[in-house]
Amino acid sequence: MTTYYENTKNIIQELSDLLLKVDQKDVENYMNEVTKAKKIFFVGVGRVELALEATVKRFSHLGLNCYMVGALDEPPIGDKDLLIVGSGSGESLFPLGITNKAQKYGAKIVHLTSNPNSSIAQKADIIVRFESPSKTHSNIKSIQPMTTVFEQGLLVFHDILTLEFMQEMGLSFEDLKTRHANLE
Repeated sequence: MTTYYENTKNIIQELSDLLLKVDQKDVENYMNEVTKAKKIFFVGVGRVELALEATVKRFSHLGLNCYMVGALDEPPIGDKDLLIVGSGSGESLFPLGITNKAQKYGAKIVHLTSNPNSSIAQKADIIVRFESPSKTHSNIKSIQPMTTVFEQGLLVFHDILTLEFMQEMGLSFEDLKTRHANLE
């Protein structure tokens, strides 16, 4: 039986391996699309959705106009906007349907996935690949159940990007605090 500390070490190693294999050019293309977009929409289901909700919150602190698809305050999407689709398999029905709809309105599509040959990937302008287990393929192994490392990776990936955006935008921690909720 493994201990808490052994599991901690192994999970941190898995996350490190996952994040260090993300292609730098894909990261740059993704960040470029985010900075160009008038509005940024995120869609995912389950734990992927939770990771993306955290990203919407943090990117909003950067001053970016971000929304979760389906949220009460979601505005319409258009041709100056960006849809970021998180789906490890790239075959989840809801994200695929939303991708199709956003494409009809001329929005750019970024797909965060472990399956660069998926149905969603076929429609994406940019694909950011995370080498992790997926519902559709399991040639990559993890000590964690199902797609956990992908979901964790999305959260940490976007926290890393937040630091890069802060540098590019010349923002400090204090700048972000001014956009933080104050009814806590």
